[in-house]
Amino acid sequence: MIRHALIFWISIALAALGLVTQFMARGLSALSIFILPALLLALLYYAYKVLPGRVAGGSGRSRTKVKPSAKTMSKVAGIRKTQASPGKRKTYPFQVIEGSKGKNDDQLPKYH
Repeated sequence: MIRHALIFWISIALAALGLVTQFMARGLSALSIFILPALLLALLYYAYKVLPGRVAGGSGRSRTKVKPSAKTMSKVAGIRKTQASPGKRKTYPFQVIEGSKGKNDDQLPKYH
């Protein structure tokens, strides 16, 4: 964690040093280099923060929840009652068929 913080702050310091040297070398004309990236960042911020709220809610309003009807709730309650409780075992239409090799007590493990 400390290593990542160190790398982050070193990169910030180098970026600041680069900005200062650009302003010293070119003056205010160095700002023209940063106009396009600043516009792109502003556009991305606008698209990320502002637009999803408008699209999801429809002109700034929050969506209302739909209340299910009584008929729907009775169906759901009926389905829940018919489901088996998790404690009961299910019955399967399978059965174990004994093999024809025969069992040898010597091959069975002593402890299970």
